Amino acid sequence: MRCADLLDQFDTFADVAEIAPRPLLMIAGTEAVTRGFSEKAVADSPGNAELFLVEGATHVDLYDRDPYLTPAVAKLVEFFGRHLV
Repeated sequence: MRCADLLDQFDTFADVAEIAPRPLLMIAGTEAVTRGFSEKAVADSPGNAELFLVEGATHVDLYDRDPYLTPAVAKLVEFFGRHLV
């Protein structure tokens, strides 16, 4: 089997339940086509999971566009400040 075939079959969220009881934060843009993956991960997590949506952002907007990145980074600071004490 080729490496690409293995990657195609890999499900990054298959074991999301194993993360619990550790906190899980998923950040997605409201306009991201990948938003559903984040929603499913939070829904499938039996523990402390949170979805933070950045209004108007696409998936790629969250890489490096300041109007969308700023609230995402602020959420990360708040989340890690709360859970990494």
